[in-house]
Amino acid sequence: MFLALMAYIVYFNVVRVKTIVNSPYNIRQDAFADRIIRGSITDRNGNVLAETQVEEDGTESRVYPYGAAFAHVVGYSYDSTGKSGLESVENSELLTFNAFFAEKLLNEFRDEKNHGDTVVTTLDADLQQAAYNALGENKGAIVVMEASTGKILSMVSGPSYDPNTVEENWSILNSDDTLSPLLNRATQGAYAPGSTFKIVTALEYMREHSDYANYSYNCEGAISHEDITIQCFDGTAHGVEDLRSSFANSCNASFANIGLMLNRKAYRGTAEQLLFNQKLPSVLDYSKSSFAVDENTSDGEMMMTAMGQGNTLVSPYHMALIAQSIANGGTLMEPYLVDKVTNYNGTEIRQNVPKSYRRLMTSDEASQLKEYMRAVVEEGTASMMSGQSYTVAGKTGTAEYSMTDGEKTHSWFVGFTNVDNPELVISVIIEGYDGNDGAKAVPIAKQVLDAYYYQ
Repeated sequence: MFLALMAYIVYFNVVRVKTIVNSPYNIRQDAFADRIIRGSITDRNGNVLAETQVEEDGTESRVYPYGAAFAHVVGYSYDSTGKSGLESVENSELLTFNAFFAEKLLNEFRDEKNHGDTVVTTLDADLQQAAYNALGENKGAIVVMEASTGKILSMVSGPSYDPNTVEENWSILNSDDTLSPLLNRATQGAYAPGSTFKIVTALEYMREHSDYANYSYNCEGAISHEDITIQCFDGTAHGVEDLRSSFANSCNASFANIGLMLNRKAYRGTAEQLLFNQKLPSVLDYSKSSFAVDENTSDGEMMMTAMGQGNTLVSPYHMALIAQSIANGGTLMEPYLVDKVTNYNGTEIRQNVPKSYRRLMTSDEASQLKEYMRAVVEEGTASMMSGQSYTVAGKTGTAEYSMTDGEKTHSWFVGFTNVDNPELVISVIIEGYDGNDGAKAVPIAKQVLDAYYYQ
């Protein structure tokens, strides 16, 4: 019993302590706030994203200089509504004082509060603002990461809200089920992946068929099997295609054909290796992605799943992780949002460093998928991205669904820049438009990348 108790104490202090300290039900937080002025949150260049302003009479107010642009990732902190985002995750650091001990004693003697530590994030304020502007009035989300490190540079969700006015608008924000402004669509959204899922399907076909380079299919604009007919976009007949051109053209008929050729158990195994039905590495709240294929899945459902419809659901954040692993030679780097913690004078307290999370595929598999994704930009559905000073590899996607007011479409783009030495990973979803104005995610992704490379 003694050994079990000691083991639990070690587990609590190593694994659970931060969760317990940051819990909104932990009343010790109030005691910290009585003695410490809540620390600031900054971007990687020192731009203030959240800070506590103190009036002459000692009144404190939490201020968010960028307003709605950082609302979902930085979050909010109020006594009446609780906390969200990094305000919640990093609560213990923001209410910790790590300056010189004598200063702490002097402040206590003067009955003055100490200043909490500063959380320096990996976020880039300029890129975040560019992503927020690019998303505009659309429902959707944008995630941008560093391919080689896992640093999250931008995370935008829309519609957003102003964290400066959360208290007075709390009832409105919570009752708006149509726009759901408090939902972080980047991590908590669950969407049909559309043709971006052809990345997973292509990987599974490659694993099952060592001669995948010899794959051939004659696309006549649609494919029928039993009682299921699947059409290519606009009924386009792509003609004779190999796996590369099927991927570049996002040929639904070809990928439905591939779905009929796949082993159901192996397909599920590959999806789960890519973290479907699994925990995701994330400090923010997220929705687990789902993949429903099993040994009892019908042929029709296999056809739909292989082209990205069916019962598969995924978040933009998860698709960014898959793209990052491809860009990084098959290894997923653990994503992170906090670069370091300093005291209020700038002295470093803690530094985070890049580390690998898991190998999702072999380097050869990643290299082949990279070439297929390069073809999407050079000659396929994302050709708008070609001809820039930066190169791009990616995958477009559209996912159709029915609403009371008619058919709606989600538009996707996932990919990475500087293909031979990948730099940025980007995932974009534009939610619920009428589908008549093209692939909306591609120009929005381009607008974000242009802002980064041409600023």
